[in-house]
Amino acid sequence: MTGRIRSTNLAHPKPDPGTPRTTGIDKRAASGIELFTPGPRYGDGPGVVGDLIGDAQHHGGAQKAVYAFSREELDWWEGELGRGLSDGMFGENLTTEGLNLEALLINQRVRVGDEVVLEVSVPRTPCATFQRHLGERAWVRRFTERGRCGSYFRVVVPGQVRPGDLVEVLEPPAHDVDMRTAFASAMGDDDAGRRVLEARCLPPMYHERLVRRFAPAT
Repeated sequence: MTGRIRSTNLAHPKPDPGTPRTTGIDKRAASGIELFTPGPRYGDGPGVVGDLIGDAQHHGGAQKAVYAFSREELDWWEGELGRGLSDGMFGENLTTEGLNLEALLINQRVRVGDEVVLEVSVPRTPCATFQRHLGERAWVRRFTERGRCGSYFRVVVPGQVRPGDLVEVLEPPAHDVDMRTAFASAMGDDDAGRRVLEARCLPPMYHERLVRRFAPAT
């Protein structure tokens, strides 16, 4: 599977209504972005030079360094919502084409351009900031029902990413849990959750959440 980077996007900061925060969810096209590996914790910053994390309690850090969403899904939502959606509108740093992000396996690596290597990390879970940004009723439920969440990536080999860069999917890990299954698990699907738990493919903090979720009642 090979795709390409259609757009590289950076935050256009704006107030997050109803909160004291400034949000970086509104991303706008840039001529290229520089990726690096941030620290391990939420709040350690994004993995994109010049980007903005508004909610440092739930975003940023190595597991959520870079977010990608496909142009094909943005096109689908344009039809569903009856409005235009620019690249970056869903908060993605990378808008892709020709790549089924939700079919990628957790911990699968991809090469972007000549130098950058990314690794599929954890699903994006829709939040109130996302809903306020789009201004769509029941947005969290609708996005969840669609089941196509894009993908967060870790930065394995940092460097520059530019529009037009090819994305090459590398060798798969030794399990069959894809991003769509991980997203379903994160949004409460217990069958998907048990699959993810058994595969032990998530980072320790996320795996421990599943352990607690399915621990026998005492």
